[in-house]
Amino acid sequence: MAPPPIDYQLPLEIERLKYFRSSYPFPLELGGSLPELGISYHSYGKLNASGDNVIWICHALTANSAVKEWWPNMVGPGLIFDTDKYFVVCANILGSCYGSTGARSLNPKTGRAYGMEFPKTTIRDQVNAHAVLAKYLGVKKIQLCAGGSCGGHQVQEFALCFPDLIEKMLILVSSAYETPWSIAIHTGQRMALESDPEFLKNRDDAGKNGLRAARGIALCNYRTYEAFNETQAIEDFRTKDFPASSYIKYQGDKLVNRFFAHNYWHLLNTLDTHNIGRGRGSIIEALKSINQQTLVIGIDSDRLIPTCEQQFLAQHVPNGKFVMMHSSFGHDGFLIETRKITSLIEQYEMLKLAHQ
Repeated sequence: MAPPPIDYQLPLEIERLKYFRSSYPFPLELGGSLPELGISYHSYGKLNASGDNVIWICHALTANSAVKEWWPNMVGPGLIFDTDKYFVVCANILGSCYGSTGARSLNPKTGRAYGMEFPKTTIRDQVNAHAVLAKYLGVKKIQLCAGGSCGGHQVQEFALCFPDLIEKMLILVSSAYETPWSIAIHTGQRMALESDPEFLKNRDDAGKNGLRAARGIALCNYRTYEAFNETQAIEDFRTKDFPASSYIKYQGDKLVNRFFAHNYWHLLNTLDTHNIGRGRGSIIEALKSINQQTLVIGIDSDRLIPTCEQQFLAQHVPNGKFVMMHSSFGHDGFLIETRKITSLIEQYEMLKLAHQ
């Protein structure tokens, strides 16, 4: 099945979506395999002859590989991720719906979309798929692997699964494992999805109302009390048509127009499996084995993944540095505060080409 249209138009000067396809079975961490693997991705700039001028960006839950659009003023000539110097790659995660194999992809064994039969995947599976793409592209060394939220989960697994590939890490608003708080929020969203009587139908438009409600639950944890009071303030004595209510409904409609409910449900399950200590002794042992220079950024108003989780990461990574960043936008601040993030990357010298 083709993915739904993205809710923005890519400017003509931006490189178009690219596709990688492998007809070989792709093994999954929790057992079984996908009969074939598809990965969609964007790349910017050119790979040098040594294959080592690479910045790899891992996107968050419902984002996609068009990183220039969701992380503005970060990627391009003269920007912090300078495409005149670096080969910048962002791949759509396994399980999503922007061209990589996921719940609405065609299952070659049945001739119909996987739907709810899509196998359970983990963050490690997503990273293993990234590694397949990196090899195909000729990447020998990733100078900086960067990601926020569950993109930061991927960055950690990238360094642990392929330590010789990653030079440095930039982790924003992430954690070493999926906390009970986050799992509870995901469970509430899944309950909203499952309450939709159309959800279990194997159709692209299944579960729209459930997806709309699930997004509303999520948004209340991505932003803050202060941000809602500032942007959705009530200036009169109305008793209906509240701006905050309209905003939540609008955001739910936006997601319905660009995402599939089945993919969202499966990705929430994937998030719940995140624990870098699995099979590695413990979380602390796993973190202590990370040798890369690592900058961990937390946001003081983040209620979804509070800064104590980023402090824990930096405390146990031998070459880790924690920085607290102020933002009134909560968890979503990592998508918005790009000037501050750029300044921190420069301050801590996270980008220096090995071969100038």
